[in-house]
Order: sequence, then C-alpha cells, then structure tokens
Amino acid sequence: MNRYRAAAPATLRIVPLDALTLIYHRASGITHIVDSPVPEILEALAGEALAVPVLLARLAERFELADGEAEALAARLDELAAAGLVERL
Repeated sequence: MNRYRAAAPATLRIVPLDALTLIYHRASGITHIVDSPVPEILEALAGEALAVPVLLARLAERFELADGEAEALAARLDELAAAGLVERL
C-alpha cells in the first residue's frame, strides 16, 4: 500500500489568501492556487508518511469531514504527487 508525505517544508511556501491558498513550490518554481482540502491534506501529512486509510481517518478527525472516500483521496494525492507537493513512497 502506498504511503504519502508532504514535500519537505523548505521546498514549499504556503500562503493563505481568503478562501484559497497559494503554494510556491521552490523546486519547480511554480505557484499553485489551491482550495480545500489541499491545505488540510498537506497539514495532515506534515512530518510523516501515511497510508490513505490512516490519512482519511486523520482528516475526518481534525477537520470534521462529513463523508470521505478513500478512492477520491488517493486520486487527489496522486495529483499532488504529480505536482511535486506530495511524495509517494
């Protein structure tokens, strides 16, 4: 089972901007404009690698998710990995 972790904090500059969040990825030089749940995912993955079921449970606990699907979260994590914001282990 894949585990994921947020990119190293030194490679990301995260700036909340009203309802959106700007994430500058130093390695690529790209600024990403994201919405919830991306900041929440990065916060939950900060400092440790987690499998999708554990991450989903953590997100539900911290952010009071009404309903979450592991497949949808895995797809989002793969998108974030392709952008370099998350590492797949």
